Amino acid sequence: MPNDELMPIGAFAQRSGLTSSALRFYADSGLLRPVEVDPVSGYRYYSADQVVQATVLRQLRELAIPLTAVEAVLGSGADEASRLLDEHVAKVVGNAAAAQQKAAVIKSALGNVPGLPIAAVKGPVLADAVEQVLTATAYEHGIPALAGLRIEASYEAVTLTATDRYRLSTRTLVPAEAPGQTWAGTVNGNELRVAVAEIRRSPLVRLEAVPHGLWLRVAGREDRHCRLLPEEFPDYQLMLAPLGDVTTRVTVPKELLLRALEDQPGERITLHVSDHGMHVRSADDETDENSDIWLPATVTGQALQIWFEVTTFYPAVSTAIGPDVLLDLRGHDLPVTIRSADRGDLTTLAMPIKSDHSA
Repeated sequence: MPNDELMPIGAFAQRSGLTSSALRFYADSGLLRPVEVDPVSGYRYYSADQVVQATVLRQLRELAIPLTAVEAVLGSGADEASRLLDEHVAKVVGNAAAAQQKAAVIKSALGNVPGLPIAAVKGPVLADAVEQVLTATAYEHGIPALAGLRIEASYEAVTLTATDRYRLSTRTLVPAEAPGQTWAGTVNGNELRVAVAEIRRSPLVRLEAVPHGLWLRVAGREDRHCRLLPEEFPDYQLMLAPLGDVTTRVTVPKELLLRALEDQPGERITLHVSDHGMHVRSADDETDENSDIWLPATVTGQALQIWFEVTTFYPAVSTAIGPDVLLDLRGHDLPVTIRSADRGDLTTLAMPIKSDHSA
């Protein structure tokens, strides 16, 4: 290759974002050798074709990928390289989560403050409740509390609540042992998900609050620690207080409703409720007769038409307990309450959308 088409190491460093010393190291390592080395001066020259490889090498090292793994990624096809990258990222994420857990446990122990007993709950019941309520969480930049689960203990009950601002799920548990005092905190949702498998196999789980965290104490198994989120949880009581009177009540088979939602082609659905039952159809094309599915339902109150995003309405229905779902409607622009027809301890509120499909 003519010399005028080659770049000296300094110019190549600027193009690739790697330092000259890094380029020398990678050349000696065999990862990125220069095209030509002047036998007299020892100057190294690179081609423009090597810029892409050098850039990828730099990006891989920014991900803290070891040199041996970098060599494997660069020498692999696209599918294998993607697999290796996913494997590395999963390991980094797992290590970070483990470090966060250990740091939280250490912080709780540093102050040598005894844990505050909150309540004792049956493990399988608590595990089910956590899984059900956490379906209403969301990951939204700037509002980390939406990814958490609010736990509130009173003298009579333990209440779990989560919201993504479009749904709100809440379930009230009767404790196996009455709480000794009131307590409230927002617990890291991801860490609770991880803890579910352990607490499900525990007959009794004791909740114990410590600074920055919540211990899930289980007999004969490993205790689980979940961090508390310091951010303020949304005041969901403001959403519950002004709901207004129920104008239409619908009892419909859960599996039939879920199947009807799954069969809809669009992202939005229309529920048309009358005394003859309930029609589910696509709100994206309400002229499509093939999307109209009639469901048998027991209806009391006024006929009503209401619109929902499928991603909001479907998970609210799917977590309802029992074979039949009870929908309490208050109007086309007010939240609908969704719960089991025969068990009311799990309640979900879902926000409708406007009829012109604007959220």
